[in-house]
Amino acid sequence: MSKDGEVLMEFHRIGTYMKAVAIDPVTGTEVSVVGPATGGQEMLRRTAINKLRYVLQKQAGAKPR
Repeated sequence: MSKDGEVLMEFHRIGTYMKAVAIDPVTGTEVSVVGPATGGQEMLRRTAINKLRYVLQKQAGAKPR
């Protein structure tokens, strides 16, 4: 993620599901997660950001936490 922690987020409702996409604006790395639409955007936001951190750490060769 960028040094200031900026993450671009997108949410798409697909029937009874919600898809959250997190994008690192520096590298353009994009990850997505899907969950129930009734679960709330905040849960999906946290999950997507954690997944993005994991992927960026893995790409950098660091051991993911």
